Amino acid sequence: MYEPFKKINKNNHVLQSAFAAAERVFGVIEIKNEITSKDGLINCEAKGKIIIFDDVAFKYNESGPYVLRDISFTAAPGETIAIVGASGAGKTTLVNLIPRFFDVTSGRILIGETDVRCYKVNSLRKNIGFIHQDPFLFNDTIKNNICYGSDNIDEDTLQLILSASYSDEFVYTLPEGLDTVVGERGIKLSGGQKQRLTIARALIKNPPILIMDEATSSLDSESEQIVQKALDNLMKGRTNFVIAHRLSTILNATKIVVLDNGKINSIGTHNTLLKTSKIYALLYELQFAVASRDHENNLEKTQLIYK
Repeated sequence: MYEPFKKINKNNHVLQSAFAAAERVFGVIEIKNEITSKDGLINCEAKGKIIIFDDVAFKYNESGPYVLRDISFTAAPGETIAIVGASGAGKTTLVNLIPRFFDVTSGRILIGETDVRCYKVNSLRKNIGFIHQDPFLFNDTIKNNICYGSDNIDEDTLQLILSASYSDEFVYTLPEGLDTVVGERGIKLSGGQKQRLTIARALIKNPPILIMDEATSSLDSESEQIVQKALDNLMKGRTNFVIAHRLSTILNATKIVVLDNGKINSIGTHNTLLKTSKIYALLYELQFAVASRDHENNLEKTQLIYK
């Protein structure tokens, strides 16, 4: 009887561990989403509409400090708005307020003449595309990753999307082409290849508003050039919000918003801000100093190798 009792005791230990884990899992599942519980009533159609930040302020909790304060600017249809500033200035928080990942503490964000809080959350987010620094891909085929969330995509449309995102340059060199399984989080692909697939996914969604958060910052120079060309195709005809540490990627932005400790320091074009904003001029000088130093270091390494 000893062995059966030993097995029963062991199974009980496994069950108790499972019960504890299940409690934690269901505890997370049952957390209420404050945003969706305050869902709006209006369907959103953002195409051709101005986006207005009207005296926006935000903090993550009631007792905490303000992360953003006195944020007011507009983005006309088709404009590219670049958000720059030092780390911790509030750049990502600012763009996360547009799709209501968080709600503003005070002030309002309007699309057209309607506060975003009046729109249905799902409808609002269908109008917004995202390109993040760390692209997310599922452990599935390239085709399914590109078409995720989109129905009835014909082959001709898919070919155009692959070409516009410069994904066709590598997809058809793979043994299984579009049916290639990319692995968990796209581990079988390079950083530039993964980013091009997320651009293809955004092109299929065809949103009127596009948010890009450090989309090329983790890429090498060669991959960055290809991805930037794909981004240029993606940005045409949309209202774009671009966060970039590399100022060279936003020189042609319609409007550059410089953040400093959660407040707007200045707004203008690249040439104007170089003359009027000390913070922007400093960021620009620091970046080119670092780029110059990296170039000199690479040159020294190359010379040592040849020696």
